[in-house]
Amino acid sequence: MKILIPISAALALFAAPLHAADCYADYKAKQDNPLKLHYGVARITGDCTTASARAELTHRLAKGGWVLLNVVSMFDASGLTERKESAGPFYLRF
Repeated sequence: MKILIPISAALALFAAPLHAADCYADYKAKQDNPLKLHYGVARITGDCTTASARAELTHRLAKGGWVLLNVVSMFDASGLTERKESAGPFYLRF
């Protein structure tokens, strides 16, 4: 019985979805008529993967009339400061 508890705990950890506490993506988006482009930084709440970021950002940006062009990169909180100035008003906006 003592062996089952650690094994059960280990299995529960592996079965749980992987979520990063601090997961961010930088991305590029556009609007048409007239053409507008922006670079932004967003916090990702799901899995810390490019696919998850793409899904989240496509939905969030569409609400604001933007179309996601691409996810540039994924990073943790340590990468926020260096991207803040470049993202300007789109820093953690979406």
